[in-house]
Amino acid sequence: MTARAVETQDAPRYVAPEDHMPIEAIDHVAFWVGNAKQAAHFYQSTMGFELVAYAGPETGMRGLASYVLRQGNITFLLTSGMSPEDPMTQFAHKHGDGVRRVSLRVPDVVAAYNGAVERGATPVEEPRFGEDAGGRAGSATVQMYGDVLLGFVERKDYTGAYWPGFEAAGTPGKVAGVGLAAIDHIVGNVELGKMNEWVAWFQKVMGFELMQHFTDEAITTEYSALMSKVMQDGSGKIKFPINEPAQGKRKSQIEEYLDFNIGPGVQHIAMITGDIVATVDALKQRGLQFLTVPKEYYDDLWDRVGPIREDVGEIERLNIMVDRDEEGYLLQIFTQPVEDRPTLFFEVIQRRGSRGFGEGNFKALFEAIEREQDRRGNL
Repeated sequence: MTARAVETQDAPRYVAPEDHMPIEAIDHVAFWVGNAKQAAHFYQSTMGFELVAYAGPETGMRGLASYVLRQGNITFLLTSGMSPEDPMTQFAHKHGDGVRRVSLRVPDVVAAYNGAVERGATPVEEPRFGEDAGGRAGSATVQMYGDVLLGFVERKDYTGAYWPGFEAAGTPGKVAGVGLAAIDHIVGNVELGKMNEWVAWFQKVMGFELMQHFTDEAITTEYSALMSKVMQDGSGKIKFPINEPAQGKRKSQIEEYLDFNIGPGVQHIAMITGDIVATVDALKQRGLQFLTVPKEYYDDLWDRVGPIREDVGEIERLNIMVDRDEEGYLLQIFTQPVEDRPTLFFEVIQRRGSRGFGEGNFKALFEAIEREQDRRGNL
């Protein structure tokens, strides 16, 4: 089937009474990978991202190669080191390809960094500014869970391709996107007993609020369980769910992740679309592999969630899950891990009013993950 034109939509916005730290958006997600050129090709050819900028030896950046990919309001930065001693190389050796930094765009990078450190964040990189013909841009970083950093980026005086030192690098023939519009949320996995520590960190350091709490009773199967709390900023634009394992009969998906990632890290990135049928159809045609739920999942689904605007036949054909709450409904689907290690994966989500995370789908989703764990011999 040929994918139809894809409409886009932004995530719904929740307005809190106070914004502790002004955040404009998720500026980019930075991945440290073993081979940035090949990783960039995957995200272009399989997920419809466009190459927009590059930095490397050819641009005066000795010892590394960085590719900037964009689709909608989503920006990925893929970087590799060129020597075994490079921290980027060592990160990829330890964790596999994965998220090194989530960077938030702020109006004042110095104020954001100083405020975070004053409230208890561990400093990593003090504010620094770069300049080129496109203007001036600034960044700073603090430590988050595991080897993942939280970055602050200021771009109000910059109009260049991406960042000082990068050159514009348009994709020959221009890659057609698949309708991915923005990052909805970024999920982290932490060790048993550490979830509440990171909840407190987001509250104290970032001024985030607890949006939702899922207990091990809500997220459980016959074999395993996990607990999760969702933190969000004052505007509701930025959401960081945090998972930790819970006691179960067998190894949970969180424990498997922690084993193969060698510690905490970003588990998955949820990307929002305005037409999940067209987006998922296009992604599957490009070869992206998704988790599957059994056909029995749909036996009572429509009685549970009621009527939806989408074609239910297409929803079932593409194996998309649906959930409804008091505010509306959502549609979601999860990819297989995109690395050889069972670590990082992606979610595609469409919201029709719901601000939730598909609680009614938890059991079916985690049983699907457990089937893959069992195939790998890790359940």
